[in-house]
Amino acid sequence: MWNVRSTLVGATVLLGALLPATPVLCAPLPEATPEDVGMSSQRLEQLAATMQRAVDSGDLPGVVVMIARKGKLVYQKSFGMQDKAKNVPMSLDSIFRAYSMTKPVVSVAAMMLWEEGKLSLDEPISKYLPEFKDMKVGVESFDAATGKQTFYTVPAKRQITVQDLLRHTSGFTYGTYAINTQVQKLYKDAGLFSQKWTLEAFCKELAKLPLMYEPGTVWEYSHSSDVLGRVVEVASGQPLDVFLSERIFKPLRMTDTAFQVPPEKQGRIAQPQPDPMTGISIELIDVTQPATFFAGGHGLVTTASDYLRFAQMLSNGGELEGARILGPRTVAYMASDHVLAAGISKGINWIPGAGYGFGLGFGVRKEPGASDWPGSVGDFFWAGYAGTYFWVDPKEQLVPVLMSQEVTRRQHYRVVYRDLVYQAIMQ
Repeated sequence: MWNVRSTLVGATVLLGALLPATPVLCAPLPEATPEDVGMSSQRLEQLAATMQRAVDSGDLPGVVVMIARKGKLVYQKSFGMQDKAKNVPMSLDSIFRAYSMTKPVVSVAAMMLWEEGKLSLDEPISKYLPEFKDMKVGVESFDAATGKQTFYTVPAKRQITVQDLLRHTSGFTYGTYAINTQVQKLYKDAGLFSQKWTLEAFCKELAKLPLMYEPGTVWEYSHSSDVLGRVVEVASGQPLDVFLSERIFKPLRMTDTAFQVPPEKQGRIAQPQPDPMTGISIELIDVTQPATFFAGGHGLVTTASDYLRFAQMLSNGGELEGARILGPRTVAYMASDHVLAAGISKGINWIPGAGYGFGLGFGVRKEPGASDWPGSVGDFFWAGYAGTYFWVDPKEQLVPVLMSQEVTRRQHYRVVYRDLVYQAIMQ
């Protein structure tokens, strides 16, 4: 079965190399030539050449890129290998671990409930999850004279709100990287970044640990979206996987997006390669087993086509092909800065980057300059640990998606992709 599929896809991609919008499998959006929407086919060849060089050099194992402008798919192409170890070529329908690109999806789910009056942003999350009512904040001090490090906790000055979860100002953190505080060590020791949990059990364990910051004071990338997923479960009365499937994935025809990959689709899973510099294999989540932990911060798998449909829905103001997910003003509200505009500190790990604020689920561009990548004021984006990336540029009516499973060089090629997309816009 794989040989037939890969042969057909490979032939189609070869024929469509200079006409990237030719139909392959089922196109995720109506198609147009780049020139139809003010882009240059010739300049997009530079994108193809660059991605091919990245594959040939070993920087990327494989990649899928798709670009929509003015609601039309104008470029789609796969490069390299889906699974180098098994010699499986990358295909347009390869399945990727989305990691943190799960967060915008769960943020949309929460705002759907907000539109229905089942959630309010100013509500304490303890209304839905009582275990988070009386949180403590970790405090560390260092005596330079004695070299003594002390750690203690104090009651949080206020409760965590739904808005805090959406904008990562809850006071939670991660215990998986740059571990240099006692709170992060406690998170790591608790084994929070594991697939062994159920969402309910995860939240109850997390609530036992101190916060890293007072709620509402510092942006800190964290387990906020995981907790938000549990809030969605309680507020909707449905497991998160069921809510997302029935309310988002099915209406948008995102047929390959879920928390696990069923056996009949596992031949399409994109795999990472060993680190080109060290030769060490990077272990990613095993998505072939039945999922019990519906992690709102990192659990979904998806394809470039599926995520393009999700992102195009956002670009359209919450609707795609008659499926209304959110109202247009809700999307605009989500894509507004809710952190820097509120006087909240960037903290020490400001992932959105220079020139960006943060909204309800995405980084949001505030300045035409400042950033070291191109874009428009009002564009919003997010990315995933294993190499996935998307953004929506309302001014340019532009929706690009990049899918790979490469951890080491991911940020470099996200920026390169941005550069090459914008340089192909002629009008």
